[in-house]
Amino acid sequence: MTTAFVLGGGGRWGAVEVGMLRALRDFDIQPDVIVGTSIGAINGSVIADASATDPVDRLTNLWTEIAEGNLFNTSLKERAGNLTLMRPAIHGTQGLREALEHVHGVGRRIGDLDIAFECVAASIERAVEHWFTSGPLIPALLASSAIPALLPPVEINGENFYDGGLVNSVPIDRAVERGATRIFVLQVGRIEAPLRAPRRLHEAALISFEIARRHRFGTEVQRLPEGVEYHMLPSGNPVEFDDRRQLRWRDTGDTARLIEGAYQASVQYLGELGST
Repeated sequence: MTTAFVLGGGGRWGAVEVGMLRALRDFDIQPDVIVGTSIGAINGSVIADASATDPVDRLTNLWTEIAEGNLFNTSLKERAGNLTLMRPAIHGTQGLREALEHVHGVGRRIGDLDIAFECVAASIERAVEHWFTSGPLIPALLASSAIPALLPPVEINGENFYDGGLVNSVPIDRAVERGATRIFVLQVGRIEAPLRAPRRLHEAALISFEIARRHRFGTEVQRLPEGVEYHMLPSGNPVEFDDRRQLRWRDTGDTARLIEGAYQASVQYLGELGST
């Protein structure tokens, strides 16, 4: 059996994946391969770097530091200047780069990780998904996490990249391509919340965006080959399509609650799975 962890994107809600990973560790479920998108790529890269201290504890500490500090450390003056000068993003990537270098070290490469790891970004010039399977780790993670308008595109070898969630938000198909026969999906709660027909004008755009973002995941779940064991861990925090918390991307005050809620929900799920 080849076990894959598939970690989806979701900005600050990526904290719930920490709770899921704690639960998987407590049930002694270890991955053979990890694929991730955006914040899921960042979380997954820490778990793949398993040679030193407990990677789940190290990831928890990273999220604690993020909650206590400000990942988007661009000053109000700089943000106002970016908007006034019509630059392509409100924030820069320096805060995120420093956090990643703190946990991984400068100059780390994907091939240095202990568990097979890949992350996805959206190529602007080619308008396709691009998978980083080798080369420098930090630029790949920055590319996979470059949320349009919030963060600028990341240039690597003359090509520019945006957030991988634009092309493959929860990349279970990549896990299958890498030979996974057991897949654990770690997602931030959006795909748990049901959609409905819009009742107001602004909801039409929100629901359309959710359909565009979810459709590939739903299609790939239906296409899973026979014999592939599939589990989607519960977040303990379903995010409705019109949840206004999504507008507060800099607010990480509920990080501890998100981690604990996902941990408890996932422990219950894995316990019931084990009993059957």
